[in-house]
Amino acid sequence: MGTTTVADDLALLRDATFITADADRGAALVLRTTTRLDQPRSEVSSAVVLSTGLGIYELSLDGAPASEDLFAPGWTSYEWRLQYQRYDVTEQVRAGAGEELAVSALVGNGWYRGDFGFGDSNSNYGEEIGLLAAIQITYADGATQVIATSTDWEASTGDVVEHSIYHGQRIDARLRSGGGTALQVRAGSELDTDRLTPQVAEGVRRHEVIAPQKIWTSPSGKTLIDFGQNLVGWIRVRAGGPAGTEIVLRHAEVLENDELGVRPLRAARATDTFVLSGTGVDTFEPTFTFHGFRYAEVSGWPGELSAEDLEAVVVHSAIRPTFDFECSEPMVNQLVHNSVWGQKGNFLAVPTDCPQRDERLGWTGDIAAYAATSAFQFDVADFLHNWLLDLAEEGKHDEHGYIPVIVPNNLKPNLIQKPLPFLDMASQAVWADAAAWVPEALWNAYGDRERLAAHYPGMVGHVESVIPLLSETGLWDQGFQLADWLDPDAPPDDPAAAKADTGVVATASFYRSVMFTARTARELGLDEDAARWEALAQRLRAAFREHYVADQRVTSDCATVYALAICFGLLEEEENAWAADRLAELVAERDYRVTTGFAGTPFVTWALSEHGHADVAYKLLLERGCPSWLYPITMGATTIWERWDSMLPDGSINPGEMTSFNHYALGAVADWIYQVVAGIRPAEPGYRRIRIQPVPGEGIDWVRAGYDSRVGRIETSWRTDGDAFTLEITTPEGVPADVVLPDGTTHEVTGGTHTFTA
Repeated sequence: MGTTTVADDLALLRDATFITADADRGAALVLRTTTRLDQPRSEVSSAVVLSTGLGIYELSLDGAPASEDLFAPGWTSYEWRLQYQRYDVTEQVRAGAGEELAVSALVGNGWYRGDFGFGDSNSNYGEEIGLLAAIQITYADGATQVIATSTDWEASTGDVVEHSIYHGQRIDARLRSGGGTALQVRAGSELDTDRLTPQVAEGVRRHEVIAPQKIWTSPSGKTLIDFGQNLVGWIRVRAGGPAGTEIVLRHAEVLENDELGVRPLRAARATDTFVLSGTGVDTFEPTFTFHGFRYAEVSGWPGELSAEDLEAVVVHSAIRPTFDFECSEPMVNQLVHNSVWGQKGNFLAVPTDCPQRDERLGWTGDIAAYAATSAFQFDVADFLHNWLLDLAEEGKHDEHGYIPVIVPNNLKPNLIQKPLPFLDMASQAVWADAAAWVPEALWNAYGDRERLAAHYPGMVGHVESVIPLLSETGLWDQGFQLADWLDPDAPPDDPAAAKADTGVVATASFYRSVMFTARTARELGLDEDAARWEALAQRLRAAFREHYVADQRVTSDCATVYALAICFGLLEEEENAWAADRLAELVAERDYRVTTGFAGTPFVTWALSEHGHADVAYKLLLERGCPSWLYPITMGATTIWERWDSMLPDGSINPGEMTSFNHYALGAVADWIYQVVAGIRPAEPGYRRIRIQPVPGEGIDWVRAGYDSRVGRIETSWRTDGDAFTLEITTPEGVPADVVLPDGTTHEVTGGTHTFTA
């Protein structure tokens, strides 16, 4: 197809016209044209589609999808970054029939005009949805033909008569044979081509299909379906019956009192309605919405419903699995399974907090906590790089340079219809620290220096925005902080009421960010910058130690503050011993149940195992009482919960308004499982040098794990038999590895398979 550049792509798109049409806001638009090809299809040597839109679109050629992508162009900070897609459709055009090429697009609201946000805040970027596209066909003799969107195209409504990501979709099969309303195509005004940028990560796609595990009648007489797995996507339905018959599907993650538990969805209706054509078997797939669900309630089904009539379609961004893990404890295996499925469900265009209720936003605190885990489980290099580009733009355009608590930030005052209480918050520790913590996770996992350089401005913007927030003491100890959000001891209606002092959490978190910013500057050869950030880090550390560390205690004396102080390097090496001892005491005093929230949970097991208390870390991991990592599994969880007690022991749903059953942040312990229990660690960024250091503990007798790193496959397998320990590893050829055994001995190997005993 020859070499093309972004400039070439943009030139083609700028010659096209962004087209739209005025229709009922709930209806999807159908935009189409039919063009005679200049030469026979057999003479086509290449064909490429360049396309984007406001809202979301699905493009078809001759009635077949141009791509597997869903929800294109994705969700970015639309004010400054609108991605365009580039699809090679050579074979599709060449293999078609006839002298004319039919091009059509179904365009929906998506995130752009989706009344998104919290409940009735109803955030919208604009009011026009539409398409910008150019198809460039090159023939064997070098001639080219371009088919581009223009006001000569036709428009109508189609069978999607209502649609909303939160509320669901209504599809009327009676309108599939041209029964929609004809519309007038016009040139839209809201799409500025200056903000176009190539798509960075793979798109959202269908990945798996899950059959119903059980169909039954509830106590109230409702027909319920259990798919056996909390997932994100939709239900594909095949049904036949009288014309106008309406099949209604409601979705939920859990049952309560043996009925669909919809209260956690808040205002999201999560309901799809399918209207039969009456002309045979209709297939329905609501691709302009998505639901977080394990269970569904079906009403209006014509005749008897069977498991062959419907299936759940799992949808998420195309991220490649990279880690597998198995151990002797089935509940730990299930915990890892839940973490993986939580990531699948919440890595849909952006890293979201939850996929089911009236929220589904890119909360920065969740991914700050979870980024390292995510990079083990899947290849997230492109996915999170794309999101970090938006994060930097949001900070750059904020009045104070603050990184917002959500990215993309669609809750700005000019985009929402109802004020929200947290819009005037200053920068939030942990949440804003995603500007440094997420790049750090990517650097450790992939070692991509070019990407690190691209993320550096976002780090600097964050650091510079927080400096004015420091008090005269040099601490970040003023103003409201979300801090150790969802401490299990906080009341259901006040999840920010944590035990950990907010100044301790904020100052420690900022110190970590500044240290990585300094490290990045050194790596990039920006020595003056590095010296500035190193000096700031030294001042933060000194202030932290002066005001928060005394008499072998850290202020507020709870698990989170010791975990952060140890893991972030705020204590001297000899001080880590008493801090870890005190942390172990606190964990034991609470019977090895979790006492940490978002800030502390990713680090508490690390602080214990790396400082002489691996036995305590294992007891904490393996505890089954509430709150603990395994408690949700005893209650049937198949994803990570938002709250430690999202479901109470009696099977009722937590009474708090904020209750999700698919929230990955508290699953950040999986990073510790992979690096400490399985023992696979990067000794240098991108695993240019590997460290194999499994730390066994009581309750797990054997482990098998594998990671597809940038340098190749890394595998570990270990087993204990009484006091004997056997480890087998396989590492990529030519890559050095340091193997640290439980007895403290270290062995250096380079590639291949090796067995060790201790």
